[in-house]
Formats: sequence, structure tokens, C-alpha cells
Amino acid sequence: MKKVLFVTHNGRFLVQFELNDIRILQELGYEVHCATNFEGETMRADAENTLKEHGVICHSIPIERSPLRLRENLNAYRALKSLLKKEHFAGVHCHTPMGGVVGRLAANATHTAPVLYTAHGFHFYKGCPLKNRLIYQTAETFLARYTDAQITINQEDYAAAQKFPLRGKAYYVPGIGVDVQKIASVQVDRVAKRKELGIPEDAFAFLTVGELIPRKGHELLIRAFAKSNISGVQLLICGSGREKEHLTALIKELGISDRAHLLGFRNDIYELLKCADAFVFPSKQEGLPVALMEAMAAGLPCIASRIRGNVDLLPDSRYLFEASDESTLCQLMQDAVNGVQVDQECAQNKKALAQFDVKTVSECMKNTYMELLGEK
Repeated sequence: MKKVLFVTHNGRFLVQFELNDIRILQELGYEVHCATNFEGETMRADAENTLKEHGVICHSIPIERSPLRLRENLNAYRALKSLLKKEHFAGVHCHTPMGGVVGRLAANATHTAPVLYTAHGFHFYKGCPLKNRLIYQTAETFLARYTDAQITINQEDYAAAQKFPLRGKAYYVPGIGVDVQKIASVQVDRVAKRKELGIPEDAFAFLTVGELIPRKGHELLIRAFAKSNISGVQLLICGSGREKEHLTALIKELGISDRAHLLGFRNDIYELLKCADAFVFPSKQEGLPVALMEAMAAGLPCIASRIRGNVDLLPDSRYLFEASDESTLCQLMQDAVNGVQVDQECAQNKKALAQFDVKTVSECMKNTYMELLGEK
């Protein structure tokens, strides 16, 4: 049986974002392997079990996220070369920046091809710090010579990739997709769920979903929410991460502990979307955010930062703000509570989301795999 290898620095990433691609390859008759880091966090070990349940053969290769972990990533490169020589894969699909670096270098050294690399948002983008361009754009330009398919998920990245000296060519695939019908059909007892969350039944509730790290913009959101000071409004923040203590202290400092709630990591996002009245996504950097697509599919009005990825999803929205503009975010939250053009926004969102439905994306990805793996 022909085999394809997925390479990334984190096993959780494959569970969160790549199970559909894995399924597509399996349906095409391929045995799917993954080389990734399963060491450390409990959720990484859980990821290995989940991948095995989906028929994936797992290889623990300790690729580190930071490019500064040179010794560890050199060891990972050597281990990956040995694996590639042993297994004779029909193709390699790399994900995440360091998965892309280690995977493409090892594939080139062992003459393994084709090599696909999906950029889930380049780490260089309009308005990024100069160091991002010096490090990440330089690296991507160099590694392009070892890349048969540079897959991008938003228009800004696609335009950038077309300028790379690729061995193959650039492709645009609209993200990983969301199951619009599944999300729209979710039923939940709104009263009971709100009681479980400890928020009033009649309160207007904003929801946001994202890892608690600086680039997700939670501090800006919390400050804008406090500034809005609208009676009877709640803010629900889903996600875990290193900023939890800082954000908890900020909420207390601003005197909004009774209205702003850190809910931690959640497995019931679809239900929470059906209990919310509006979605806010203040991120500073994205590829094509699944959380925002899910909120759109749930029929919520969406307030989002005007950045790459978000503008692909909400091209004509009046509810966009500059990523550092606290005052405009505050005003847009007030507008959402007051219902300003909300129905129009939701109708636009539904129309815009059609091209990002999982069925459309799956067909696009299947055709890409078939072209590159010689199945057409």
C-alpha cells in the first residue's frame, strides 16, 4: 500500500485541523503516517491516541516549535531522515513553520517527493514586525526550492506564495472548512446552558474563542468590554494558555468579574455559540480562523479585527476594526447590542461562508492530492 507522511511540530495540530485531509488520503487508498512531537503535554499524548483511532501510524519525532532550539531540531531532522529512508513514502505533507522546515529539508535529503507544505498563515504579513520578514519570509523563500505544492488558505498568503521560487507551484485552498449544516442544526437548551455557565437568562452575551496568548487580542477585548459598560451584558472567553493569570487579574482590576468570564478550554463550543448573542474575534494574526467560521455558521453577528483571514471571511462587514483600536471595538460592541444592521450582517455572513463549507474544501483538497500524487 502506498504511504503518505504528515509532518508537524505538534500532534494536537493534526487532531484539530487535519483529520479531514487524513480521511481524504485514506479514501484514496493511502496508508497515512505522521511524524510529530508527542512528548510533554497530556493533550499531546491524547492526540496520539486519537490519531491511532483514526488509523494513522504515529512516529514520535521531537520537532520543537522554536527555531532557536537548534540541537533538538537537528536531532529531529536526523530522525526524520531515517524514517523517510525506511518507509519510502509516496509523498510528504508538512504543516506548521518548523514542521515545514524540518520536513522539507529531510525530504530533499532523501529525495522524497512530492512535498506539500500548507501554510496556515505565514508568520510574515502586512504590518508584521521587521524580524518576522527577516526570519520567516527568508526561510520560506529558501525552502520554496524543495516544495512541490505551497498550499495557502487566504488570499494575502496566496499572493505572497506566487512570488516564491517554488519547485512546483502555489495553490489556494479555503482553509480546512467547517460543517455549516452540522453547526446550524445544533440544538441546545439555552436556559439550562446559561444556568450552567452562571450567566443570566436574559443577558446579552458576547463570546470569543481562542488560546490565551498575546496575539489573540484578549486584553484589548476585555478593556473594550469594560469601557462599553453596557448594562446586562456578559463576556464569555473560551480558551486556555499562558495569559490566564494576567487576564484574570485584569478582569478583577477593571471591576468586571461579575460580567467577564474565563471559561477555559471547552469541548462544547457549538452549544456555547447557540447560547451567545454575538461573537467577537480580536486577533492580531491569523491564517483563516476556524473559530470565526464556526460563529458565522451558527448565525451569530461577528465583530472581528481587520486582518488577513478575517477579511477573507467578512469582506463587506461594517463590524471590522483595526486590531489595536480599542475605541472602535467598544463602539461596535455597543452597536451589536443595539442591533445595528445585525440581520444584514448575518445574511452576508451566510452567503460568504458557502465557499468555506467542508464539502467544498474537501473536494478542492482531494483534487490537489490527486494531481500531486499522480492519481489523475
